[in-house]
Amino acid sequence: MQVQGRLRKMLTQHQQEVSYQLRLTHPSEPETQVPLNPLLGQQLSLEFSGDIHCIHCDRKTSKSFSQGYCYPCFKKLAQCDTCIIKPETCHYHQGTCREPAWGEAHCFQPHSVYLANTSGLKVGITRQSQMPTRWMDQGAVAALPLLEVKDRLTSGQVEILLAQRLKDKTAWQAMLKNQVPEVDLLAEATHVLDAYQEELANFPPAAVQRLTGEPLIFKYPVLQYPSKIKSLNPEKTPQIEGQLLGIKGQYLLLDTGVINLRKFAGYVVAFTSNE
Repeated sequence: MQVQGRLRKMLTQHQQEVSYQLRLTHPSEPETQVPLNPLLGQQLSLEFSGDIHCIHCDRKTSKSFSQGYCYPCFKKLAQCDTCIIKPETCHYHQGTCREPAWGEAHCFQPHSVYLANTSGLKVGITRQSQMPTRWMDQGAVAALPLLEVKDRLTSGQVEILLAQRLKDKTAWQAMLKNQVPEVDLLAEATHVLDAYQEELANFPPAAVQRLTGEPLIFKYPVLQYPSKIKSLNPEKTPQIEGQLLGIKGQYLLLDTGVINLRKFAGYVVAFTSNE
């Protein structure tokens, strides 16, 4: 099998084992989607042509910014602004949002503050519409929504508060090696909410509400986790080949190394398997 197109981040589905599909877009054709789980154990080839197209405007670009954008889009789009990575710095109320309509549609909607076990316990935020996709993209083995907040700014303020005692980053190499300790998310949620009860009470009652429920568990399609991490970069090695040993987060785990497909969104690639 061989397919070609412009790479996008993999599609995921939360099933007994996380289901992955490779996505390739085309200028005037329907998107190609290739189920990857059945290809475990097979030889794969990713041949990058060197062409890159912005995932927003489709402009050809010599360099990709923020996982798939050309420089003009990177500088003008609200979804590429610093406040997307650091929501506590939202500046909509100052009248300086790059795209007010986009901000109103994406940032002024309920968000969840959550606990996840990726390479250990971490706190994070996501739009409720992005659950559970966000956690699978991070390679979380378990996740638990902790609080519902009214908007993205508030979610960032709460995350900064909780990050005083919790990590808010994933050690991606440990995540890929499956060096993940067991974590009782329900117990940790109780500890966190008790520790910050007074601070959380300072938010308006309607702005932050506690959630209840059970953690979601994620099992990834992996035959063998790597003992050492070697990152594969198509800008240095355009032809990437190897046996597919697993998929976790947005990474393909090959016997020759690992590659983060989301990082190279917009790159033109020919994908080949021996299926």
